[in-house]
Amino acid sequence: MRLARALLSAVFVLSIAVMPSTVAAQQDSTVDVTGKWLFTVTTDAGTGTPSVTLKQHGDSLTGHYSSQLLGEAELKGTIKNRKFSFSFRTEVQGTAIAVTYSGTVESKDSLKGSVDLGGAASGTFTAKRQ
Repeated sequence: MRLARALLSAVFVLSIAVMPSTVAAQQDSTVDVTGKWLFTVTTDAGTGTPSVTLKQHGDSLTGHYSSQLLGEAELKGTIKNRKFSFSFRTEVQGTAIAVTYSGTVESKDSLKGSVDLGGAASGTFTAKRQ
């Protein structure tokens, strides 16, 4: 009887210890960033508020980027384990640049990370789902 109680107690303790990691794994697998996002970008050159529409298919991202400074562009990227990146090509004053956003999914309605503007400038961003 004592052995049965000890085993039952051990199983209970182990199940509680494993539960948080199982919940986290389930949350990671259900991350879906599909939708329209309002970004707030801060660089040495100033700030901007581009609008980004994302479509997620498994770990692939596609979508559309729109801002007053960089214009309109189609984007492609990836997402895995709450980390994502996407990029697109555009022109600034007649010069072609590759823009890359990399970050993490902070919550189902919040993103955070960094942006590289073709090596010419960099900055940080936050984004909220609209």
